[in-house]
Amino acid sequence: MGWTNSHLYEIRAGNLEWGIIDPVDFASRLDAREARLCDLLGYSNEFTYLYDFGDGWEHTITVAQIVDPAAGTRYPRLVEAIGRCPPEDVGGPWRYADFREAIRNPSHEFHAQFKEWAGDDFDPDVVNFELLAKAVEQLDQR
Repeated sequence: MGWTNSHLYEIRAGNLEWGIIDPVDFASRLDAREARLCDLLGYSNEFTYLYDFGDGWEHTITVAQIVDPAAGTRYPRLVEAIGRCPPEDVGGPWRYADFREAIRNPSHEFHAQFKEWAGDDFDPDVVNFELLAKAVEQLDQR
């Protein structure tokens, strides 16, 4: 996604949950640091990724097809990216919509404030595919 992983997160597949282990309630979920995609697929071909519980980012990921690996191709690999990741701590999907509107409209009352906060060059439609692809490739080292 491009976020910093500085917030709590959870992955749900079927009736199981993976995430950061709660020091008070160790039974609440499985340790996400030990989860692998193939483990998740053993429960469902669709899973939910929740990030930053306060902001409420929720992503449904569906694995539509599993194919045999191509010789000479590194996995995992990014094949497509649409749209830029929202800035960390923007306030969730509802506030991100407000943020997008403000940075695109120079007469919006929060335009200058949001442009300064996110960086003047932030464009929600421009994706740095090469940077994201490299980050995905590095997942095989974890």
